[in-house]
Amino acid sequence: MSDELVPADQSHLRASDADREQIAQVLHKATAEGRLDIHELDERLAAVYAAKTYGELVPITADLVISGLPQSPAIPQYQPAVSDRIGGQPGSAVSVAFWSGVNRKGQWVVPRMHNAVAVMGGIEIDLTHARFAEQEVTISCFAFWGGVEIRVPDDINVHVDGFGFMGAFEDRAPGRRHIPGAPTVRITGLALMGGVEVKGPKRKKSQVLRELLD
Repeated sequence: MSDELVPADQSHLRASDADREQIAQVLHKATAEGRLDIHELDERLAAVYAAKTYGELVPITADLVISGLPQSPAIPQYQPAVSDRIGGQPGSAVSVAFWSGVNRKGQWVVPRMHNAVAVMGGIEIDLTHARFAEQEVTISCFAFWGGVEIRVPDDINVHVDGFGFMGAFEDRAPGRRHIPGAPTVRITGLALMGGVEVKGPKRKKSQVLRELLD
């Protein structure tokens, strides 16, 4: 039943607010046509707004046939595109700052594995305009009495799973949505009496004000 609505390789993808609203509209229409009663509507709406993936949305309308709509309420069929940020000659596999500073930014190509080592020094890695040698890359950090700062843009997928011991390994840009087809960067490693900090993109003051007002 779920295979009819969402291919197996897409059922795990995250649903958006627009997807949930579309299914909610289907339920309201079904109630207006007498296919659902009020109690069923409440139960299903609760399931809709709790759903996180397409696979969780599918069963909610699987037994409904809505007049004027296709046999199965349409859940967006995303075909992950290959990002134009993937590919190119890999750059350096290592950034080392020993009593010094290193800054990587601009249009560089992140290799499959990049090691950032900061010992009593600092490393700044900016992925805003970077390309990626492969679909999935890893940045492994080690900070000892030093720091590594990594700035990530909104159009890539990021997973942070490092560890801090007498130090901090912080993700200051949590809650990112998954983007099908976008490069995925895993940031891992150890902060030992040092710090690793993952930040979101730099924003102009006007953008920050708009976000606060929204």
